[in-house]
Amino acid sequence: MSQPRQCPAVLIAAPASGQGKTTVTAALARLHRNLGRKVRVFKCGPDFLDPMILERASGAPVYQLDLWMIGAQESRRLLWEAAGEADLILIEGVMGLFDGTPSSADLARHFGVPVLAVIDGTAMAQTFGALALGLARYQADLPFAGVLANRVGSLRHAQLLEGSLTEGLRWYGGLSRERGIELPSRHLGLVQASELNDLDARLDAAADALGASCDAALPPPVSFAEPEPQAGAVSLAGVRIGVARDEAFAFTYGANLDLLRKLGAQLEFFSPIHDRALPQVDSLYLPGGYPELHHHALAANLPMCEAIRAHHDAGKPLLAECGGMLYLLDGLTDVAGERAELLGLLKGEATMQKRLAALALQAVELPEGTLRGHTYHHSLTSTELEPIARGLSPNGGRGNEAVYRLGRLTASYVHFYFPSNPDATAALLQP
Repeated sequence: MSQPRQCPAVLIAAPASGQGKTTVTAALARLHRNLGRKVRVFKCGPDFLDPMILERASGAPVYQLDLWMIGAQESRRLLWEAAGEADLILIEGVMGLFDGTPSSADLARHFGVPVLAVIDGTAMAQTFGALALGLARYQADLPFAGVLANRVGSLRHAQLLEGSLTEGLRWYGGLSRERGIELPSRHLGLVQASELNDLDARLDAAADALGASCDAALPPPVSFAEPEPQAGAVSLAGVRIGVARDEAFAFTYGANLDLLRKLGAQLEFFSPIHDRALPQVDSLYLPGGYPELHHHALAANLPMCEAIRAHHDAGKPLLAECGGMLYLLDGLTDVAGERAELLGLLKGEATMQKRLAALALQAVELPEGTLRGHTYHHSLTSTELEPIARGLSPNGGRGNEAVYRLGRLTASYVHFYFPSNPDATAALLQP
């Protein structure tokens, strides 16, 4: 084992969702990047949209960290590798600081990364200090860096918030609530980075605003130990995998694609909306995304529909997750009641809801092995198909997503995290 690597790091957390963690994390990343520092950003827990923004802000790939879905060993490897190249590591938390099992606080404690608490200061003055103190002292062994205020109204407002801090809590500055800084969102979270023409301007404005209220000093270094060597996995050498990637299908973990390449696969990206034919591939991977926003365009591309049906009819592997699964159904109806007829490989219908239908971590025992991941969707699906397996969540509650299989086709609402079981992943996509 080599010596631990040292790198300044903080975990950006909040009392609850909606406090602006992503905006603040992106502002910090862009601020330090503009100062000439190499910044690596990670996202705690499952998420596809926040990393798109954070990658643009930092200029480097963004990966997930999580003690359950990713695992402590893989999370340690990612942090150790980042510490070898970065001047600063930022980790964006998930939900509230202590929410879930495992929580953002659990991750911070496990790796000794101090927490930077983001608190929405809207309509608040001295109570800001009480919230900050509660977050800092709720768990005595939690490393804590300090507090940053979001959506500050004025210089005087920032002074009131800073003055409310007690017991030596450090003030990391405040981010204004001026328009042009906040990141827009829709039903599954933030709008995708590729859809925001003014994203870089927003990020630079946020970085400048934050830089005007803090000294941009680096936090103290954190020591990251080298992980244990990884075991080998089944090979995908020479296997050509077609990966759907366009406006409708963009929810892919970078770690998933990295693993497929590491196993030897050749990835061929294609657009079910724009391309008229599939590339020459052995297997297909249809990830999640926003098919409900593009279902008419998907239905209108008849040559692509026929190509994917032919791929399945030939007995070739096809893995479809969430939005990818919806594409396989007979039809998809959006929230306005407009239906589009889709591939018809899975007999059933999906209907978009205005409210969240499911959100949970998932572990699924497949014939190929157990894969971990998560589910997050606003649609409901009706089908008479019998699932081959159902997911289980470590936090209970709604979930238990079905996994369907027809020949070499495997489909589910679950977004699988491939590195949780490389052998099972390879078996699903091996011709």
